[in-house]
Amino acid sequence: MSDNAHADERDSAEERRSKPGLPAAVETTETYETDEGTVFYDAENPLAWLQTDSAVTLTERV
Repeated sequence: MSDNAHADERDSAEERRSKPGLPAAVETTETYETDEGTVFYDAENPLAWLQTDSAVTLTERV
């Protein structure tokens, strides 16, 4: 016996589920290295930038 009668229901349920997305600011973040450290900047707004000479993981900060 086939379950094709419910195939459309499963497909539409899967379409309704949204995958976790990244915020737009994170998606447009770029980086480059300098002698002083790493620079993070927003590719859509290059004047918005951060520079660091050391990095930590989030688990170290919690």
